[in-house]
Amino acid sequence: MKTVFTTGEAAKICKVSQQTIIRCFDSGQLKGFRVPGSRFRRIPRDQLYAFMRDNGIPTDALDSGKRKILVVDDDESLVELIVDALQRDGRFEVRSVNNGFGAGMMIKEFRPDLVVLDVMLPDINGKEVCNLVRSDKTMDDVRIICISGMVEQEKIQELRSAGADDFMKKPFDIDQLLARVCQLLDVEMPVAK
Repeated sequence: MKTVFTTGEAAKICKVSQQTIIRCFDSGQLKGFRVPGSRFRRIPRDQLYAFMRDNGIPTDALDSGKRKILVVDDDESLVELIVDALQRDGRFEVRSVNNGFGAGMMIKEFRPDLVVLDVMLPDINGKEVCNLVRSDKTMDDVRIICISGMVEQEKIQELRSAGADDFMKKPFDIDQLLARVCQLLDVEMPVAK
């Protein structure tokens, strides 16, 4: 478990910009120390925790240290396969819902780092879910991978315009999905076992 964080890591955990963290550090709101001989700032875990608590920022990201992923698809066997692969990796906290309305609610409550989003949901489509996420400035850092059996270029372009970061055609290889997740979240690829 990490005990000291860079300003960039603290910003990711708090879901704010690095500039915000630096401003809070420099004004004394966020306690920490400078690395001797450099301008780098470091924030001890307990200080970051106190800062998050005092400012009403959910501390669960700090508690688990895991990146949060929401899987949205109405195909139960596919959801099971994706959730299982992500949980086996051990670095992700994973939740799933099977419709667009549930996705909207869960995104606000769970605040995932990444959403694996089926485009063809039983109620509202994936493009609307993308629009919902992108209309909330506090969710600018949420990454979205859309998945679908349909691959008309203009539809894929519409999804990207609505805020999707990536698109994968079903059926896909689960390891490829894991690779894209790691790439978008800027975490190391799992070592092949």
